[in-house]
Amino acid sequence: MTDVLEYHSYLAQGGDWGGAISSWLGFEHVPACRGIHINIFTMRPPDSPRGREEEAWATQFKQEQLLEDGYRTQQATKPQTLSYAMMDSPVGVAAWIIEKFNSWSDTVGEDIESVYTKDDLLTNIMVYLVTRTFNTASWIYYGRREEGGRVLSSDGQRVEVPTAAALFPAELLSWPPRSYAERVYNITRWTEMPRGGHFAALEQPTLLVDDIREFARTLR
Repeated sequence: MTDVLEYHSYLAQGGDWGGAISSWLGFEHVPACRGIHINIFTMRPPDSPRGREEEAWATQFKQEQLLEDGYRTQQATKPQTLSYAMMDSPVGVAAWIIEKFNSWSDTVGEDIESVYTKDDLLTNIMVYLVTRTFNTASWIYYGRREEGGRVLSSDGQRVEVPTAAALFPAELLSWPPRSYAERVYNITRWTEMPRGGHFAALEQPTLLVDDIREFARTLR
């Protein structure tokens, strides 16, 4: 951002892996990174949940993720095996991706087209097929298992730049109580969205962009 693009300051935003990347930018690249806006909570403080509310969230979170751990385990331990199968099967890639769009979005029942058009879904699938990058995309899970990356600092340092949190109700990773999030970030904006899920930028772009703009105005 500074050496190549020559920006003296910038705002980082992310969901999914972008939420983790934005967190590290806000932690390690101050003062150039003036603030971050995230719509997912992937990082963790070095200590355990405190108090009944945080402990209840942690227990519920663990239960919610039981049926979601299969794909993570596969990609984090044997990504190459999966890659060979997917690179050879457009139907396999479609099934792998569409299942996530259906279960991680704020759909009407099981009607995935209540949120996304077929063109939206096919375009996303074709990005992996045309560029032949399903294999490289899956390796980031292996990298995190090998290198870590969920804890910013073992001694409890947090992201101190202003941080905006956008909470979409159908997010795959449910947000913790604000008290827990504030041990990782300097939360200055906390927005509970009326609808939307994990793929917020595609599913509810207006809600997301409006929140980013409101947050950015506070940094001027």
